[in-house]
Amino acid sequence: MASPRPARGRLPAPLTRHNVTMPDEAPLTFEAGLQALETIVKEMEGGELALERALELFERGVKLSETCRKQLEEAETRVEKLMRRAGEMTPVPFDDAK
Repeated sequence: MASPRPARGRLPAPLTRHNVTMPDEAPLTFEAGLQALETIVKEMEGGELALERALELFERGVKLSETCRKQLEEAETRVEKLMRRAGEMTPVPFDDAK
């Protein structure tokens, strides 16, 4: 009997090349994306990786980072719209600190 697959959008631990849910297969929540990035960083910091595995992890991390960045931008846009609609505040971009 085959083992059940993890719920879509959630990553099982530990992260391996065979059980990673890619962003184009199912949308990850922001939190799941951050957790997957943290797992990738820990594995890469541990060293002892073959070059091909390190490249796979790096590529996966770049994709996850882009997915999380887009989710944050969408959240920022939603907050700005809500603030405009409320009329109580003027929307201020979150990246003013730059």
